[in-house]
Amino acid sequence: MLELFAIQSTVTLDANMESAGSKVPMRLQAGSCLRTLSTSRDPREIANSLSTLTSFLENAEFTRLHYTHALQVLVSARSCQWFRSLSDDDEVGRPWHEFVFTGPPDQTLLVLLDTISSTEECAGLDRCVSVLEKFLSVGRLEALLWSRCVVGGVCSDSSQLTETVIGHLAALPSITSNRLHTKTPDAFLPQQYYPLLATNILCTLEKTCQALRGGQDCSLGFVAQVLGKVCIQGHSSFIFAALVPRLSSLTRTDPLWQRVMQKLLEKIPERCMESVITGLILNLRGAAVVSRLMGNLVVTNKKAQFVLTHKLVLQQYQHPTQLLKSLLGYLALNAERRPLLKQVLRSVCQVWCNSSAIKHTCVEQQLYVSKALMLCVALLNHSEIEELREEMLQCMLGGVQCRLDSNIERIRRMGMVVGECLSQRLDVPGSQLKFKYEPDEEIRELKSLMESLSTKDSEEFEPEHQSDESRRLQPESETSLTQSVTSQSGRDSDSELDSDDDLTPYDMSADQEKKKSVPPRYVRDCLEALMSSNDAERVELSLHAAESLLRRKGKATQEVSVQFSKVLLHLDDRYNTEGFQVLRQNAMVALTVTDTKPVVEYLTTEFYSLNYSLRQRLDILEVLALSAQELSAPITNKHTGTQPIAAVAAQDQSDDITHWRQIVEKRIQSKTRCISKGATQMVQAVPNRYAPVAGSFIFPLLRNYDRSQVTFDLLGTDHLVLGRLLHTLGLLMHLAINAPVASQMGRALLDFVWSVRFHTDQMVRRGVMFAVCAVFLSMPSDNLLTDLGDDLMETRTWLADVAENDCDTDCRSLAVQGLILLDKNLKTQLQLPDVET
Repeated sequence: MLELFAIQSTVTLDANMESAGSKVPMRLQAGSCLRTLSTSRDPREIANSLSTLTSFLENAEFTRLHYTHALQVLVSARSCQWFRSLSDDDEVGRPWHEFVFTGPPDQTLLVLLDTISSTEECAGLDRCVSVLEKFLSVGRLEALLWSRCVVGGVCSDSSQLTETVIGHLAALPSITSNRLHTKTPDAFLPQQYYPLLATNILCTLEKTCQALRGGQDCSLGFVAQVLGKVCIQGHSSFIFAALVPRLSSLTRTDPLWQRVMQKLLEKIPERCMESVITGLILNLRGAAVVSRLMGNLVVTNKKAQFVLTHKLVLQQYQHPTQLLKSLLGYLALNAERRPLLKQVLRSVCQVWCNSSAIKHTCVEQQLYVSKALMLCVALLNHSEIEELREEMLQCMLGGVQCRLDSNIERIRRMGMVVGECLSQRLDVPGSQLKFKYEPDEEIRELKSLMESLSTKDSEEFEPEHQSDESRRLQPESETSLTQSVTSQSGRDSDSELDSDDDLTPYDMSADQEKKKSVPPRYVRDCLEALMSSNDAERVELSLHAAESLLRRKGKATQEVSVQFSKVLLHLDDRYNTEGFQVLRQNAMVALTVTDTKPVVEYLTTEFYSLNYSLRQRLDILEVLALSAQELSAPITNKHTGTQPIAAVAAQDQSDDITHWRQIVEKRIQSKTRCISKGATQMVQAVPNRYAPVAGSFIFPLLRNYDRSQVTFDLLGTDHLVLGRLLHTLGLLMHLAINAPVASQMGRALLDFVWSVRFHTDQMVRRGVMFAVCAVFLSMPSDNLLTDLGDDLMETRTWLADVAENDCDTDCRSLAVQGLILLDKNLKTQLQLPDVET
């Protein structure tokens, strides 16, 4: 872009030769000096020529038309000995540096950067680099910025040339590093250059404030364009980390500084507005300082309004909670901006209660929107709450219902917390929501957003508490009365205790409560007690004894296994027995591993039967999964019968599948060759009790999944059971590794998951990914290629799409694992055997 200067200079020189004869001697003298510098080696002649050129800097025409050409000629003399050995203190160096560092800084910067970009590696290149380093260190950047701020100054360049200067200023680290590579000086690195540029911008703003106080007009358009260019290139963190602390301090007490900063932000180009505003708010702490720096920009600038009220709240969710506090507090601080706060609340409410948004957005984004909703509600006053009550009530009811229907536990708890806080804020008598959940850090953070805002964020939002003085002036008589009553009651209690001090307490540590009933000793007695007994104690004793009885009495268990399973499946916790779910589940697992085929056939058949609750269907899946895990344990020589399992915690309807994922992770690690760990021994296949009956577990569950019933719609509304079914099928498939029926199971399972691979529920898609990974892990590689060869490429394309575009993080991670396993199996089978020669 330096040709712009050269063209202007040439055209003007030709015109001057024809019409301005008085100016020809200056031009001719400058040309003579440049020829001397290009050819001479005499230091005195070179110094005289440089001094002559330096004296021309006082001429506005020379600096505007001829300076660039002169500097290009000087820099092109880099092959001359005098340029390579240039020193700051000798007779040549002094006029040289005076000419370079007192001339127009924008032209100097362009010439130096273009010279560095186009010069081969030599001593002259090193000299240009050192000159550019000094250019930055002596404050020429500040001179450049200030020269463009003065209204009526000498700068009247074209818009194209101005854009070139801005581009070189913003991209200086990239320009230099592209040429110098590893030899780039530290001063040109982004970590040092952009803070230096920010410091110079701050100095320019200080000069602007001084000039305005002196009655001089200034323009911040050029500085605003430089700031926007740097931010849109991704360096806003460096810039605002240096600017924000000083600006926060200066704008606290000086209205002129506030006006200058607001004017600077108004001049930011529209395409750069988002990056500038985002970087600025990320580095600010508190709504008050945001208001001082931005003023009413959100009201006057449509682009800023869109970014602040929509993009940063609804579309981007990677920002910290502090950004939301600063942004929404900024909207609430001023009466002109409060309508925008209500607008944001309406938009957030629409998104929060939208069932489609819940299904197609990740949990992190839903959490971010929930935080925005809580903050908006916390910032409303009483009259605004009354105005928006109807919309907030609809949002609360619809959003809570949609989230309670989700299979993701985090989403359900999120809906509970937000519903509780909104109902409390709306203060509707008799309709406040209350849920039971385990609080964690995420829940506590959500609840804290409804509390009073910190005074550091905005002093205007400090509620009117009772003053400390009024609290100190409470009647002392009440306090003294309370203390006297407390002390009197303490003395009475002490006197009562003193009367019993002489009595020795009786040791009752070994006492046991005498029970009316005794635990059953036979399987049929246990079954009868669970079927017909109305004695709570007898039922509890039977439940506690059931697992051990069923495992010890194998033959007796086989006689009543199906009937016992039916009783346990329909058994209700009528007497609020402690650990009921665990005891019942362990007993059903004991039945399944003792008499496997009949019990598994009964459970898999009942899974699709009528008149079962979702809880019972989930219980069936959990029992099948736990039983398969126990049966898949290797058979040892000492004991080939049933093996007791450890007590398992009751599993609720949550999406806790961590244990199953750990199994898959371990399997992936076992199939991954790590060179650094050395050679690993191959795991030998050992017999187990699951392989012969694996088909009985999985095939019946794949039969009637597409038949909708009155009480059970697996592919419709009952997606919670569908997600758990897919995870159970994946686990059953993984446990069948090396089983003869593994190939048939893999084909059938892939056919099933293929029909639900685009399900809208995240839990179902996770189950699909888990099942696919289990198939790739468990099916033999040769069978995988021969039996599924036609579908593998389509499967691979689908997995790649999920890994790139799915909104759920776990789905993307499982899809990547599936791709790794599939590629490993394909490479293993497609690898050509070594040909012996």
